[in-house]
Amino acid sequence: MGYVYIVLAATLWGLLGPASRFALAEGVQPLELAFWRAAVAALLYGVHAAALRRVRVEPRDLPAVLAFGLVGIALFFASYMQAVRLGGASLAAVLLYTAPVWVALLAWLAGWETLSARKGLALALTLIGVAGLARAAGGEVRVGAGAVLWGLTSGMAYATHYIFGKRYFPRYPTPTLFLYALPIGALGLLPFFRFHPDKSAATWGVLVFLAVVPTYGAYLLYSAALRRIEATRAATVATVEPVVAAIAAYLFWGERLSITGYLFAAVVLAGVLLTVAAGSPAAEAD
Repeated sequence: MGYVYIVLAATLWGLLGPASRFALAEGVQPLELAFWRAAVAALLYGVHAAALRRVRVEPRDLPAVLAFGLVGIALFFASYMQAVRLGGASLAAVLLYTAPVWVALLAWLAGWETLSARKGLALALTLIGVAGLARAAGGEVRVGAGAVLWGLTSGMAYATHYIFGKRYFPRYPTPTLFLYALPIGALGLLPFFRFHPDKSAATWGVLVFLAVVPTYGAYLLYSAALRRIEATRAATVATVEPVVAAIAAYLFWGERLSITGYLFAAVVLAGVLLTVAAGSPAAEAD
């Protein structure tokens, strides 16, 4: 079930980009979208945590939770937007999805997981597929030191979701952790944008959707997955997200990938299937 949960979470995350286009077309800036996504989801998690009567975090764990809010939420959104601005969307997407590599390396260095040959091959296939898919989708690419630095920073910040989650989700309900982390992340974004005035009802609807579906719902599924499977496998399986995003963009906006793009999407799925196979009893016996 862990793989089912992470695929469902990635599916919801894949709706983020296509849905955001509605608000972007109305003049709302990407960082403001990120702010409202974090702020509204924080309210939802607050209500959820209160209903569970689990609003307390142990004082010894509070610094890690707050640090995750700054790194895994605020820095993640900010660095990704900087990478898009400096290098273009395609390069930013490629560097963002280095996250499984960061997860594998960090988990291996920490001694939490082993890095088998089969898992390494799955990571390589997934990264090749994501890189090809991003390149096939088009977009102006400007490879410079700043773009690469911010892009790799976004990938590392995204990787902290898995490392942090694997350590703390077994100890706390998801709403309890995000009750603290999301407001910190939202506050961390405030200095970097100005609020767009006179939002329409449709725009507010999109903002609420982004908070409820790709954030509140997706993170509940994602945390359930991390309680059942390794962080590296979860991070690798979650890279079906760009495939879902491409399908959603076609359905909502008529965006099409080239034949090469669809072939690279198949490579992503091959990496995911190999990751799942690497977790089977037969594979572990090899």
